[in-house]
Parts: sequence; C-alpha cells; structure tokens
Amino acid sequence: MIRIFIPPSLRASGLIGLTSALGLSAVAQPATQPNILFILADDHAWQAISAYGEQRHLIQTPNIDRLAAEGMRFDACLVPNSLCGPSRACFLTGTYSHINGFYNNYNSRFDGSQITFPKLLQKAGYQTAVIGKWHLVSNPTGFDYWNIFIGQGVYYNPPTIRNGERVKNSGYATDLVTDDSLNWLKHRDPSKPFLLLCWQKAPHRNWQPALRDLNFDHDRQYPLPDTLFDDYAGRGLAEHDQNMTIQTTMELKSDNKLTPPADLNPEQKQIWNAYYAPRNAVFAAEKPTGHALIEWKYNRFMHDYLGCVKGVDDNVGRLLKYLDDTGLATNTIVIYSSDQGFFLGEHGWFDKRWIFQESARTPLLIRWPGVIRPGSINTDLVANIDIAETLLAAAGQSIPDRMQGRSLLPLLQGETPADWRKACYYHYYEYPDQHRVRPHYGLITGRYTLAHFYKPSVSDGGTGPYSIAAIPNDYWELFDRQKDPGEMKSVFDDPAYAEVQAHLMGEVKQLRSDANDSAPDNPAAFGEAPRQSK
Repeated sequence: MIRIFIPPSLRASGLIGLTSALGLSAVAQPATQPNILFILADDHAWQAISAYGEQRHLIQTPNIDRLAAEGMRFDACLVPNSLCGPSRACFLTGTYSHINGFYNNYNSRFDGSQITFPKLLQKAGYQTAVIGKWHLVSNPTGFDYWNIFIGQGVYYNPPTIRNGERVKNSGYATDLVTDDSLNWLKHRDPSKPFLLLCWQKAPHRNWQPALRDLNFDHDRQYPLPDTLFDDYAGRGLAEHDQNMTIQTTMELKSDNKLTPPADLNPEQKQIWNAYYAPRNAVFAAEKPTGHALIEWKYNRFMHDYLGCVKGVDDNVGRLLKYLDDTGLATNTIVIYSSDQGFFLGEHGWFDKRWIFQESARTPLLIRWPGVIRPGSINTDLVANIDIAETLLAAAGQSIPDRMQGRSLLPLLQGETPADWRKACYYHYYEYPDQHRVRPHYGLITGRYTLAHFYKPSVSDGGTGPYSIAAIPNDYWELFDRQKDPGEMKSVFDDPAYAEVQAHLMGEVKQLRSDANDSAPDNPAAFGEAPRQSK
C-alpha cells in the first residue's frame, strides 16, 4: 500500500474517502493547519550538536537533541551558498542566490517584493513574525510583527528595529530573542495558525557567551582537530591564499577576548573581567608562540563559541517548554537549523564559505508529532532551498514555479522518492572580502565534492604567486570523501577517477542549466558598491 501525505486543507474536502477507495493509505495529520516554529542559529556547526555524535564530543546540547529524539535528524542538509545573508535569502525564497539576488554580505540587498514562504503563509491565514537576526539590509515583508537586530547585531544590550521603530534593549541577545518570541506567542491571535521565525545571532563571531556561562566548561582543554596544522598540500591556490586561519586571521584582542566588548554596561563588564582578566594575565606571562599560540587561540575560541551554543540550547529548551505547557506541541512543526556550517579548527580555519563539508553542510532537525516517526535519521541530500516548499506543502498551499527546491514531506514520512536528487549545486561569490575565499561553484554528492575555482573579475590588490594576476587559468578540484573524508587531496585529473570525473563534470553542467545559472562571474555579485555589515 502506498502512503501519501494529505494536507489538512484537502482532508476536509473528502479526499481521504477517495484515497481509501483507491487503496491508498493517508498518513494521520493534525485536524488543522500546523503551527510552525523555525529556530535558526547563525554559524552553528553540526560538529557542535551532540545529537550528531561528532567524535570530538565538544558539547552536550540536550534541548536541540530532543528535537532529534522526537523528530528527524538530517545528516546531509546542504546550503548552496555558505554565507549568512545569502543563506537566509535561500530559506525565505526557496531559490538560489542568482535568482533571489542576494549574493553576498557586502553589496547585496534583499528585494522584499519577491515571493517568500512567509508571505504566502500570511496570505493563507497564518499569523507571522520574525524575531532576531535578519541581516538582509531591507526591512522584512510578509510579517505581522518583526523585531530585528540592526545589521549583524551585538551580543550585549543590542538595539533592534521593531516594526520600523528603533528600540533600546538591556540583556543578552540570545535571551532577548527568546523573550520576545515567547511574548509574541503569548499575545498572538489564537484563532490563527502561526509562523514564528526565531532567528538567533549566536554563535556568530566574535562569540560572546552569556555572563552566566563564562565558566561553563571549567577551563577544559579541547581535543584538537586532526587538521588544525594543515599545510594545504594536495590542493590549489584557493586553499593556500585564503585569509581565515586561527593562526593569522583570528584577532587576539576581540576574537580571543584580550579586551572586553564595547557594548557591556559597567555591571556586565565587572563580571566579564572577573572571568577573563586572570586568564589573560596567565597568557601574557606565558607568551606562547608557534603551535602553542595556535592551540591557545583554538581553546579560547572553543570556550567562547561553545558558550554561545550553550546559550542557544538553553533557549531552545525555553521555547519547547512553552509549547509543552500550552498544549501547542502536538500541532506545531519545530525546525532547528543554521544558516550554514562552520569550521571549528579543521584545516586551521574558522568561518565558512567553502563547498567543503564543515562549511556547506548544516544541521537540520525537524519535529512534527503524528507525522515524523521519533528518532528518525535521514541521509538523503536535502538543501535549505527545500524548507520553503516543505512548509507551504505542510500548510496545504501550492508551491510557486519560481521556487527551486523540493518539499521534504515524503522524507519526513520515511519514504524517499525514486527521483530524489543525487547531487546538490553550490555557488559561492564573495571575494576578496572578507576572507579571500575565491569564488567557486560545483556539486556535492553522497561521496564526491567537485569544485570549480574561477578567476574573479574584480582586482584583489594582491601580489606574488597567489595574486589574481599570477593565475594563468581557473582550475577544478575533486574529492573522494569516502576515501578522504577530510577533503585533503584533490584527485581531479587522476586517471583512476577519469570515469567519475567525466560523469560529475556532465552533472554539474546539467545542475547549472537546471538552476538557470549561466554566468559565474556575475556583475551584480562583484560590483564595487558600498560594503554592508558583515
């Protein structure tokens, strides 16, 4: 017997009787349109969620893990452009960057007039809100209520813009986003289904934990990633010429907290200094250099980053408790994800941007009682452009032709369609700001990563063997992640991979055509326009 998903709007039309007559089985659905709580973190690496079982065991995240235990964990969720603003635009529109027009964080501006899933759900009778990090320059559209950080936002006492009015706030950003989310839930119109985007700033750079969590790890020395001291042998110019290493790029004063944040009030600053000052004094006395300095910076980075993660997890717990206490949990889809992955010292890096697994792969956990079997794990290739289509379908709404993703509803029910994608398309544009990661496009399959690093049209001002002027051609890289899970050595043009390479080159050409991405060197992505907040 074939199982099919019957949206609530069609259940009421008598379609269930028709399915029975045809010998089909309708999956039990809530009697009304489901509420939707979409929690999005910023730069939350899947390696830093204990439900993913990462071998370094960096942190326990019991509240986020609860979504995995009560819902579905996706192990191969990818983003097509690993950067904060572009990823948010992909979530909202269900389209790639070259379609939604938000390529990068320095000269893109989101066109709020385009189709988004919140707009369509609002039109379908949902009460809608977005609270927290927006980072798309233009004001939100399609929301009954919005309260967003200004630009990137700050961790302590962040000003926000609420429905067009600037607001002063006191407190910690992660708590404030949750406070306002809970307040909106308590005062919403209970006669309508709701869509709430609770979009956290944390754990984005420069990783400032809540004061209550400053000593959460008791000065733990974290296990070093195997590739912390990577020399990038076996790979091309892009990996050698980047500017995102813990060794060189990570700033001691701000990133590693040798100086306190400027946004602290006097009381907060006193608590902050009580923790960091004596530890910074030890660092100043020891004066580590070389590998010892890198290890010190890595451990301080892990303390701060994971302290931010703890704050996010605690606040996820607050939201889930509210759903439980009010009886809303049974008819609410809860999504937890991040705008992309993040390097936690792998290859000596922090940040994201690359097509590589730590960057392009993002956590995705979905709970939907009565639809998803608790404790499910999905290994199919899915993408953030699928979320808009999924939520529209769950609400019984049609999916616009413009959207380029695919509804995850069959996967949520434990069934993978025979024609499900075997490869995901990727295209990163931003160069040279902020970390000199060269623009590239490519694909990711269950086993392989193929990347084309092409020469940008904008001058980077560099000199020497890694300058644009010194590059005779653009080039390709191919990684076999089954044999080389760390993506350490390109096998492009290796005779042993000739057949695989030919197939994947044809596949990426087809993906580019299907995505309507015809020109990698897009003037809109590389124009010398005023920079926006990173």
